[in-house]
Order: sequence, then C-alpha cells, then structure tokens
Amino acid sequence: MMRYASKHGAGIAFRTLELTQIEEIHSAALRILSEAGVTVHHEEAVELLKSGGAHVEAGNRVYLPPALVEQALRTAPSKITLYNRLGEPALRLEKSNVYFGTGSDTLIYIDPFTGERRPWRSEDAAAAIRIVDALPHLDFVMSMGLLSDVGKRMINRLQYALMLRNSIKPQVVIAEDASTVADIIEMAAAAVGGKEKLQHRPLFALYCEPTSPLQLPFESVDKLLLAAQCRVPVNFACGAVAGASTPVTVAGTVAQANAEALCGLVIHQLKNPGAPFLYGYGDSPLDMRTMQALYAVPEALLLQGALCDLARYYGLPSWGYAGCSSAKLFDEQAVMEATIFTLLGALQGCNIMHDVFYIESGRTGSLELLVLMDEVISRVKFLLRGINCSPEHLAVEAVRRVGPGGSFLGDEHTARHFRDSWQPELSDFNSYSAWEEAGSKTMGDRIKEKIGRLLEEHRPLPLDSAAEKKIDKIIERAQEKMA
Repeated sequence: MMRYASKHGAGIAFRTLELTQIEEIHSAALRILSEAGVTVHHEEAVELLKSGGAHVEAGNRVYLPPALVEQALRTAPSKITLYNRLGEPALRLEKSNVYFGTGSDTLIYIDPFTGERRPWRSEDAAAAIRIVDALPHLDFVMSMGLLSDVGKRMINRLQYALMLRNSIKPQVVIAEDASTVADIIEMAAAAVGGKEKLQHRPLFALYCEPTSPLQLPFESVDKLLLAAQCRVPVNFACGAVAGASTPVTVAGTVAQANAEALCGLVIHQLKNPGAPFLYGYGDSPLDMRTMQALYAVPEALLLQGALCDLARYYGLPSWGYAGCSSAKLFDEQAVMEATIFTLLGALQGCNIMHDVFYIESGRTGSLELLVLMDEVISRVKFLLRGINCSPEHLAVEAVRRVGPGGSFLGDEHTARHFRDSWQPELSDFNSYSAWEEAGSKTMGDRIKEKIGRLLEEHRPLPLDSAAEKKIDKIIERAQEKMA
C-alpha cells in the first residue's frame, strides 16, 4: 500500500500531480522496468537482482518484476536525518520539510570582485565553502568547484577535506568510485569521532547517478552498494536531458527517470534492507535551437513538482534543485530563474535542494548569486510558516482598543510583535533620498560588500588536531596509491 499525503506544508503549498496521474506514472515506470529493462554493468548487482526474481538476458540486461519494486518501497525508510559536524540534527528529510544547499563541480569560478573567469583553485573552493558556512539560510554544503590545481584522481578527496575544514554544516558529496567513498567515510569518521557515530548520525549524503537511458554504470552501482552496506544516505538520481537522454515530453521524462531511480532503490534495498535512500532526479531539457541543456525552465520545474509528489506517494525523502540558472553572469536572468526555482521548489515540498549558485547550466559558480539566494531563501522560509491565527495574532483586543480612526503605532500589541516581521539584510527599504545619501548602492554593491565582510570575518569552527592528522594521513595514503 503506497503512502500519499493529501496535504503538505505548514504554510502555502503547491501540488503538480493528481493521484490518478501519480498512479499512471508509477505504472508506466513499472512497465519500463519489466518490458524495456535496464543494462546493469555490475556483476554483484545483477546477481542481487536475479536472486530477487528479476529476469536476466545477455549477461546484464535485467528485467524487473513489479514485486521487486514494491518490496524495496516497503523496506526503505521514510525519514532521514543528517547531522552537522558537531553531531547536532540539522536536516530532517521527511514529509515536506525543505532545505537548501550548493552544488558540486562547476568548472569555472567568477571572482566576485574582479569579474575574472578562471578554473577553480583550492583557495577559491575553501573561501566559497566558508561563505556557505556563514550564510544562515544555506543548510548544507557541496564541493562547489572542480579543483584545477590538484591531481585529477585526488580531486574528490581533497574537495571533501576542504568541506570538513571550512564548514560544520551537513554535506552532500560526490565521488568518482567506491574507493573514494571509502576514504570520504574515513575522513568523516575522523571528524565526528568514529564510524559508529557516523553511521548513527550521518554527516553527509552521497550523490550517485545512472546513465540515461536505462544504463547503470559500474562505478555508480559500486558506490550505491557501498553506501547501502555502510548505511550512508544516498540517491540514484539521473540528470535527464529531455529530448536526448530521456523522452522530450515531461511525462515521458518523469516515467523514465522514475524507473531509473526505482531500479537503484531495488539494488540498494536488496543489498541492505532499510538503508537510507533519497528519491529524486533532475531535468535540463535540450534546447533544439542551441543544443544546450537548460536549467530552471518551466519543464524542469514541472518535473521537480512531479518527483516531489511521487516521493510523498512512495514515502521517501526527496532530492531536487533550486537557486540555479542558465544565465552566463549574475544578471537579471540569473536572479529571475534562480528565484522562481527556489520559491517553487519550496512550495512543492522538496526536502533537499542543491545547486544554489549555479549559472551557465551548471558550468559556472557565482558567489554573488549564492549570497542573494540566501536572502531569497529567508523570504521563502518565512512564507512557508504560513499565517498564525491564534487569538494573540488575530488581535481583536488590539482592534477594540484602537477603535475607529485610531493608530496602532503606539499600541502594546504592535510593540510586542513588530519584530516578528521578516527583516532583510541586503534588500533596501529606504526612501530614494535616504538611499542616495547612503551612497546609492545597488544590490550588487551590497552583495560584494557582504562577500568581502564574510571572507574577512568568518572563521569556521576548526577540526581538532587529532582529526586533522587522521585526515592528512588518509589523503597521503590515497596520494601514494594514486601515484
């Protein structure tokens, strides 16, 4: 029996699919898995599927019966909690709780002060992660940039060390293979006090991907199996390119992406029933005019709404996107697309949304967009609280005191509650003359000032010396192995 929430969100909420549409998409995904099948490039996973009742042809073409999917949905947990480096619960991934964070592995860094575009260096990534640590409405951190100044086989490990050293916030990590994941687990365990603590209070979730259409690469499945074994929260989320790697229609992309995610879930639960799994996927539709994959277009937002509705139907935590754009610079297009994606993702009830600060469809990272989105997210979170209709907030007594033609400025009710209103840090609410007297600063000016101030003043809580030494040894050992 599937679980489906008829209502979600404490404040206003948005649903994309009706229950009948959800059932149609689920049925279509089951047909894809049983009739088209998937190619699984991993012997252990093929054997797990075969032992579970799947039909295998040509060695690794696997056809999954619906019962396998239904069993995996029964054993997967409906709630996941991620903790910060201090062992405090930080992200409760369930129902329609929403959290926001950055993305990983953009190729280009834009210096917010000079405008220079360049490949990411380690000091750029460290500074960017420190800014995320300082921003109060960014809930988790990812690696942000692909390091250009280290050996290629060491990038993911060194990115993770930078994340540990420059933020206490929970993390979402990427890794090239299972051995990298194993080293990341060791580094995380060193930071939090051991592997048992890490398993009990997970610090990070692992991001894995199938290769659309309907292929499961060895490395992705190997990481998925290790995550299941170690009970590391993980997703198996395709990055669809509608019209190329998935059908051009939104419903077709949802059906195929859903099938791929469910196939990952089946393998994951066969390996270790009850291990934590995040459900989700993304869509960057192919623009047939330019042959570019597009971020934040309406089709991508519809797909995210569909996956959130499906996640609640399945009783799984959801994984998605926010705060990103196809724009090439921090400009009006970037602000428009990133804001719409952030607001709608929150209203859709997407549990964990990454890629805040992406521009150029994920190739470039903008710290200016990151800082602006922190304020946008603060507005959105305030909105999600909804309206308090308690007697105190209905204020009938205050209205009676003030009476017809009076003013609430001097009333005690106003004194008690005026600080409850949403307050900006970057947005300017002054008169034109007051704004002019203060220097006529644009939003862009204020953002640059804030970036400079955070880089100058914010110092993340450091790791203890014993953890630092363990992390250094793990990195040294990996460097020797890679050499």
